[in-house]
Amino acid sequence: MPYLTVGRDAGNIDIYFEDHGVGKPVVLIHGFPLSGREWEKQIPPLVETGHRVVVYDRRGFGRSSQTITGYDFDTFAEDLRKLIKHLDLREVALVGNSMGAGEVARYIGRYGSMNIDRVVFIGGVQPYLMKSDENPAGLDLNVRTMLETAVKKDRLTFLTTFLENMYNAGALLGTRLTEEDLHYAWQIASMASPIGTLKCICTWWSDFRPDVAKINVPALIVHGGADRSVPLEGTSQRLQQAIRGSRLVVIEDAPHGLVTTHADKLNPLLVDFLR
Repeated sequence: MPYLTVGRDAGNIDIYFEDHGVGKPVVLIHGFPLSGREWEKQIPPLVETGHRVVVYDRRGFGRSSQTITGYDFDTFAEDLRKLIKHLDLREVALVGNSMGAGEVARYIGRYGSMNIDRVVFIGGVQPYLMKSDENPAGLDLNVRTMLETAVKKDRLTFLTTFLENMYNAGALLGTRLTEEDLHYAWQIASMASPIGTLKCICTWWSDFRPDVAKINVPALIVHGGADRSVPLEGTSQRLQQAIRGSRLVVIEDAPHGLVTTHADKLNPLLVDFLR
């Protein structure tokens, strides 16, 4: 299995990645609290339409090292940069889902867009999730405190509730979601670093406005019309206004976990935009 060493703590910090197909490179960056496996419905159609698809597990998640430190977007973006350099990827499309959209924004904020062809944000928290007079539809910090408290008390029960909400299980179970989908996601999330799971929550309130201001490549923004986790009005709608020429697509009735439940709607958008 391919790994890239991106640093050291008690030992090597290794990032697990997969590299499929040939053609223009696309890097898929997963959301919380999952791994690169969440993209299994997107990888085949992208490979079949002539893309080299790279998918990796964020540090602390999936098969990557469960380090103690480095759970911040500066470090996540640096890990991504090292992977792009290691694979010698040119004119890359970056596709970030949920928390993964943070790596997309911070990467361009820190390293620029010289080698980036285009970007996709799916259910991201950009440009700034914090509730304020400027962003009344954002989330208050007490939500963060509530989530962190739940993880500290009982991480596995937290994951059950979080994933049911992420996929709108009450509305979609039996139609666009199966019990097996939920169980699979829970298994992936349960094996993630407990420390990483806790520390990643606070990163969602990072201020990406300086990063977003530097995005000058074609951008597609996708959000679920029934997203209960990340408010559309406080994030993607504002992101579309902040990125000149960007396109926002709202998928009707889709939850936050739309890469699984609404792959039939998302995949044609990705194929068309990345063509």
